[in-house]
Amino acid sequence: MQNKKNQTSVGMMIQRCHKWRQKRKQYMDQARQASDEIERERLLQAAEHYGRIVNEEQSKIDSTRDPKDKTPVDVPNENESGETADDEENTFPEFLTNLN
Repeated sequence: MQNKKNQTSVGMMIQRCHKWRQKRKQYMDQARQASDEIERERLLQAAEHYGRIVNEEQSKIDSTRDPKDKTPVDVPNENESGETADDEENTFPEFLTNLN
């Protein structure tokens, strides 16, 4: 139950982070197009503010996520005989391996 709640919380943090990244990009784009130097500086400061918010939220996400979720784990798929799927693929019949 706690894991499900944790996943929902992390999902919402990721959504917020995405929204703030979009907002930051919007301010950066507006700053590039602004002709007034003061307006450009104001927009760049707003973009920097959202950048700091994103960094803080991303560090929260990273600390909240389960370490197992951060790195994919390759689990071999065993069939009924105890051989893994990789073993099965590498054991070709003799007539297929001697085609040369």
